Amino acid sequence: MSAIQITEQNFPSEVLNSSKPVLLDFWASWCGPCRMVSPIIDEIAHERTDIKVGKVNVDEQKELAAQYGVMSIPTLLVLKDGKVVNTSVGARSKEQILQMVSQ
Repeated sequence: MSAIQITEQNFPSEVLNSSKPVLLDFWASWCGPCRMVSPIIDEIAHERTDIKVGKVNVDEQKELAAQYGVMSIPTLLVLKDGKVVNTSVGARSKEQILQMVSQ
C-alpha cells in the first residue's frame, strides 16, 4: 500500500477515525530533508500493513500544519485513536521512524 495524500477533507476519515496507528509526514516539495525522508516513508507504507501512512503537504494544507503545531519540516507524527503519541522533527533513518511507530 502506498502513502495516502492527506487533506483537510479526508483527515477525519483517514486519520482521526483510523482503526490502525497512523504515521503522518508533514512535508513540502522545496524542503531538502523532506525529499530525503519521502522514499523512506513510501517504503514503510509498502512494507507495513499494520499501520496507515499519510503525507501532508504543508503548502497545500496550512490549516492542518497549524493545528498540529508544525513549525519545521519534515515533522513526523504518530497518532493512535486520533491522538498524537509521538513526534519527531527533522530527517530520520528508517530504523528511527519505525521505532517511533512501535513505541
